[in-house]
Amino acid sequence: MHIPDGYLSPQTCGALGAVMVPFSATAARRVRAVVRSRYVPLLAIGAAYCFLVMMFNVPIPDGTTAHAVGGVLVAVVLGPWAAVIAVSTALGIQALFFGDGGVLAFGANCFNMAFVMPMTGYAVYRLLAGRAALTAPRRAISAGIGGYIGLNAAALCVAVELGVQPTLFHRADGTPLYAPFHLAQTIPAMALAHLTVAGGVELALTAGVIAYLQRANLPLLRINHRGIPDTDDGPVVARTGRRMRGIAIGLAAMVVLTPLGLLAPGHAFGEDAPGAGFWHHAFFNGYGFADDRHQVLGYLVSAVVGLLAVLLVVAAVYGLARAAANGRQRGRVRA
Repeated sequence: MHIPDGYLSPQTCGALGAVMVPFSATAARRVRAVVRSRYVPLLAIGAAYCFLVMMFNVPIPDGTTAHAVGGVLVAVVLGPWAAVIAVSTALGIQALFFGDGGVLAFGANCFNMAFVMPMTGYAVYRLLAGRAALTAPRRAISAGIGGYIGLNAAALCVAVELGVQPTLFHRADGTPLYAPFHLAQTIPAMALAHLTVAGGVELALTAGVIAYLQRANLPLLRINHRGIPDTDDGPVVARTGRRMRGIAIGLAAMVVLTPLGLLAPGHAFGEDAPGAGFWHHAFFNGYGFADDRHQVLGYLVSAVVGLLAVLLVVAAVYGLARAAANGRQRGRVRA
């Protein structure tokens, strides 16, 4: 679902990037107001989860690949605006370090995966879950359906953005300047990949993690579900031990398993079109080393580097936000 540079016109990239500016600013304000300092590690973990889960490519029957994103899961646990920050962070690291998604197309990728997906999926989740108890199976099922619909909403946006390029931007003889595929090609290709395989993976992962948290880490679900009873019979006394340890073990397991993404044959739709290679310049291009002779090791190193980069970026952004807030508070005191 990542759009590389060179597939969208500069005008399209600029427009979608401009659209994301107010959404990102709102997300920063909302997260600063809602996510307390003790929840910042959870935001970093959410971003790390999104980064890692996008490394697991799954094969599609037409010879392409797709992947889950994890944005709706973060939205259910921490809220949709936190998901905007988490997924945007993961996308930024992917573009800069691994050539996965373009730098110029960063705003477009954020609009699709960091805004449309979590907002749509979270709205579906809220609608379907209603006032059901926090431990009710209905919540896990609703989260899974929200993940499925959110992923496909983002895929539809990608299909439209790519599909209008040949019509809007072409040479005098009709040769496309950017993405070469029309809507008649992009929409069926993205729909096949995401309505079938990738959407099912997103549904299973989202529902599965929420079901696990309902049993093993209910306090984590309470963060974004104030006023929702634990059960119809009353609150559940949850043990606090091993909560973060279990999350850390889960992330470590994902790092170790990331080379499974290499088993999926083919490339993501459109990324093997002429001219794509010119736009790929990154430290670990394609999550590997330059000669591609050590793909498994390259994937493992990329997973570790990306994980650490995501955690450091979230910590740095939070530190800058805290410093700015403290500076404003000192200024008010002096005044």
